[in-house]
Amino acid sequence: MASQTIDRPSPAAVAELLKPITWFAAMWAFVCGVISAGVPAHGHWILILAGVALAGPMVCGTSQAVNDWYDRDVDAINEPGRPIPSGRIPGRWGLYIALTWTGLSLLLAASLGQVCLVAAAFGLVLAWMYSAPPFRLKLNGWWGNAAVGVSYEGLAWITGAGVMLQGVPNWRIFTIAALYSLGAHGIMTLNDFKSIEGDLQVGIRSLPAQLGVKRAVLVACGVMAVPQGVVMVLLAAWGHPVIFSIVAVLLMWQLRLMTYLLEKPRELAPWYNGTGTTLYVLGMMATAFALR
Repeated sequence: MASQTIDRPSPAAVAELLKPITWFAAMWAFVCGVISAGVPAHGHWILILAGVALAGPMVCGTSQAVNDWYDRDVDAINEPGRPIPSGRIPGRWGLYIALTWTGLSLLLAASLGQVCLVAAAFGLVLAWMYSAPPFRLKLNGWWGNAAVGVSYEGLAWITGAGVMLQGVPNWRIFTIAALYSLGAHGIMTLNDFKSIEGDLQVGIRSLPAQLGVKRAVLVACGVMAVPQGVVMVLLAAWGHPVIFSIVAVLLMWQLRLMTYLLEKPRELAPWYNGTGTTLYVLGMMATAFALR
């Protein structure tokens, strides 16, 4: 019996392409931005829900579609079951979905205000630069991880604050969003430990591939910890002793977990992403309340 030719992707295949599991970070950062603005949520729930959709399913989903399209040849070797190499998203449908999601993201962002439109447009530019030639920022861990950190944390945070304020957030919000974006660079490095050999084979210079396992995990831990230390200094200077104490406890807990991570970075990176990273994002939320 001849195999059936797929003319168009199923909704399930499109959903898999957009990788819903990756949306959480951006949606969490958006909510942090909403809280940090200090504007009561009452009467703004439609705006908030639309903004959550923008940060997660739309902008983050776009970045996943773009990445899968431009990684289709590599995925055909390493992950042949992914929607594009498996044929469940046939032809150039992967590119069409990425372009359509880009346009829809811009339309939704425009409806939420000028600040949101600018932030979303910047995030979408970074998404395409991360995966698409000639930039392919993902080929270098320093630039690629920075682009993801800015998109998923900083810009999502600024978008959340901008939705509530209907204007440009103050410098404190920008500063905190930038610091947590920097820390996210280290979190992204942990995700690269699982694919060192494959990255070396295809020419992706992730930090573990560039620096080796030991140095890369030291850099990752430092990049995650130092910005949180700066956040603590700012919280103390701004007169928030309770939130300072919460962030300090969360950071000390992370440092304790890092001592285990440093012993077996490749084996324990997924474990740390489920434990230490959770403490990291809880610190983000606590800091957002201090900015209100």
